[in-house]
Amino acid sequence: MSEQDLTTADLKRRKTRSAVKAYIASLSGTSLEYYDFAIYSVASALVFPKIFFPGNDQFVGLLLSFSTFAIGYLARPLGGIFFGRLGDKIGRRHVLVITLLLIGIATILIGVLPDYSVLGIWAPTLLVLLRLAQGIGVGGEWGGAVLLSSEFGNPRRRGFWSSAAQIGPPAGNLMANGVLAVLAASLSTTDFLGWGWRVAFLGSALLVVFGLVIRLKLEETPVFQALVAKDERSEAPVSEVFKTQPRALISAALSRLFPDVMYSLFTVYVAVYATSQLGLTASNVLAAILIGSACQMCVIPLAGILTDIFNRRLVYTLSTIAAAIYIPLFFMMTQDKSPVTLIVGVAVALSIQGLMYGPQAAYITEQFPARLRYVGSSLAYTLAGVVGGAIAPLVFTALTAASGGSWNLIPIYLGAMAIITVIGMALGRDPQPEEDLRLVDEAHM
Repeated sequence: MSEQDLTTADLKRRKTRSAVKAYIASLSGTSLEYYDFAIYSVASALVFPKIFFPGNDQFVGLLLSFSTFAIGYLARPLGGIFFGRLGDKIGRRHVLVITLLLIGIATILIGVLPDYSVLGIWAPTLLVLLRLAQGIGVGGEWGGAVLLSSEFGNPRRRGFWSSAAQIGPPAGNLMANGVLAVLAASLSTTDFLGWGWRVAFLGSALLVVFGLVIRLKLEETPVFQALVAKDERSEAPVSEVFKTQPRALISAALSRLFPDVMYSLFTVYVAVYATSQLGLTASNVLAAILIGSACQMCVIPLAGILTDIFNRRLVYTLSTIAAAIYIPLFFMMTQDKSPVTLIVGVAVALSIQGLMYGPQAAYITEQFPARLRYVGSSLAYTLAGVVGGAIAPLVFTALTAASGGSWNLIPIYLGAMAIITVIGMALGRDPQPEEDLRLVDEAHM
């Protein structure tokens, strides 16, 4: 049956089914992405310093381990440039299949990588290379996953439809920390360090298969089809973004800094802080991140809907200010060294972070025109990650050491990031849904 033979109701149902499939495809891909990154994050704090960077100085081992964590972020702009360019030239769907495979295969190989006692210096070297591959894949994954769901959905509801990619991080965290919590609770420390952590990495193979099945069944997004029909694709999207969209790029990148650094604080560094400064166990930390991620996962789509109703930049800005105020309160609360306080504190923190993270994808993508949206969004997302989440655990570690083990300098660092993000909001533009609606309508005329 041709599209002309369908009734308005039939067309609406077909579009809704396609949008829901795209939402699931976007969610599944970013869930895998952040499952992989979450298990690496926790492992970089609790496992890798012992088995890949052994030595007499625990602090040095931790810094080396966090450096491999940062490499994944530093590689993201490479993926953003390479895959973003492809996404604006050949389409969103094809690129997302490639990035999914790249991330999944790299993670599985980390799971079977022999440690320092077997390979010597080659063990951390190969770990760095695989982390590099992960980062390149992630750099191309996020922008495409956001566009997959948002360009199938109603552009007037972009906050909700784009939230699919944002649910992925807490969903991935939930799965990763759930697996790690079970392994840590059921295995001895020797077994967990010996082989237990590897089970979590190898488990990503199931997510890769699930994600591929969904993505291979999807069509290209209506917006990209319209760009092809009207012959409006950019020949050089990367250079065009830098030449014609500098303000959009700066605004989108700055908007990501504070949420990214805050996320690193409460999903990565909190493991070090709670175990070394508060004397709590790894199981306590994993439980806190697990519950916090579940709360965050519920907040994110609601936050997206909220910014479809109210001004997106205003909601984002107010959430940033609230989060900056909460951070020193969290550190003061947790001085009682209670596992319950840690769990409540992390849950509240990740929920507030979700108020920013939910609409973040919509905000970043709507700063760019459709023909440059994949590469523009990917560049903003990944470049911000280099100076945000990439170095945040290292900065937290250095600030703690500089203050003699105190947390006092960390809220100041987060406060500075919050100010920068608010500036990004001031530079940005409000949603322009008519742009996509007009593009698709004109392509069908």
